[in-house]
Amino acid sequence: MSDPEQKETPNLQFDHAGIATDDAAGLADRYVDLLGTPVVHEETFDGMNVVFLRFGSSYFELLEPVESEGAIARYLERNGPGIHHLALATDDIAGALSRARDCDVDLIDEEPRPGAWGHDVAFLHPKSTGGVLLEFVEH
Repeated sequence: MSDPEQKETPNLQFDHAGIATDDAAGLADRYVDLLGTPVVHEETFDGMNVVFLRFGSSYFELLEPVESEGAIARYLERNGPGIHHLALATDDIAGALSRARDCDVDLIDEEPRPGAWGHDVAFLHPKSTGGVLLEFVEH
């Protein structure tokens, strides 16, 4: 294993919090009214209705399952609504994954895959990140 300190640290910044919900449109309306934030993107993707609300340069990503199977449906069954994951933006997702491997982090995605809003994404296993599901996202 190479020394993670010898590799260049990828440029990461907070991108969004993924929030599991049974009603993305209703929760989006609540946040628009309560917080005055705009809805900037909506789509149905990978068995979910997905709504992004902008907070400066970051987002809330509301995730509502439209199928009874799938990661968000299972999450809601186990945990109920709430924060599902935290996402970090990078301009080098392959480099961020390489560094994670070098740090002995278990990856859910060995390679980037298509995500919402046309971005490439990859998830890190929460057992390696203090119980937090982390996502790398490359815009």
